[in-house]
Amino acid sequence: MSLWHKEGFSYEYHLMGKGFTVVVGQHVKSSVKCVVANVYSPCALNAKKTLWEELSNVKAASQESIWCCCGDFNAVRSRSERKGVRGRNDQAREIFGFNSFIEYMSLLDLPLVGKNYTWFRPDGTAKSRIDRGLVMEEWLLKWPMCKQYVLRREVSDHCALVIKSVEKDWGPKPFRSIEAWFLERGFNIMVKDKWKSFSVQGNKIVKFKKKMKLLKSDLKVWNREVFGNLHTTKRRIL
Repeated sequence: MSLWHKEGFSYEYHLMGKGFTVVVGQHVKSSVKCVVANVYSPCALNAKKTLWEELSNVKAASQESIWCCCGDFNAVRSRSERKGVRGRNDQAREIFGFNSFIEYMSLLDLPLVGKNYTWFRPDGTAKSRIDRGLVMEEWLLKWPMCKQYVLRREVSDHCALVIKSVEKDWGPKPFRSIEAWFLERGFNIMVKDKWKSFSVQGNKIVKFKKKMKLLKSDLKVWNREVFGNLHTTKRRIL
């Protein structure tokens, strides 16, 4: 089931598949057209593969580039995201398939705030992170401060997830950044190497200002040539 507030989201149309509902509409405040795919995945691996393939086909046929896929995927991205669940002989194939689906769809895992797990067995003997919010890079370009917040568990064995963008005014910014940059492998090392390579003159404040200006230019190049080149790195889901 998908619900929305008419003052926040203007509905246009929707598509349904086995285990997902894709809703297309406009974010009222920003007038941005976006797609939200609400997922409730089956447990069986073959059924999950069918869902991943069908949802990938829907996205491939879509003209929209601002996507959010969220809900219960019934799959994890690594073994560390599932604790106390035994007898999963297909776990390695599930992890590989789910990560391949995410890569093929050019989705990014939003930063997690709150708990590390989203599902808990009532007796506390098992837990896993099978619920999540995944977005395309274009979504983060519109809402760069977007995160997924894990709320307290109330009536369900799943924790509710809230995806929202919280803007804080810290004063003038030397440059804008996308939080997903910091999740990209090698990004922190690249920034440190660039920072050390800058040779500038002046007192500490002046040096800092000059280095930030140089870093801004290098990050623009890196974002365009490395991070922003997501669509050319797609590979078929195996």
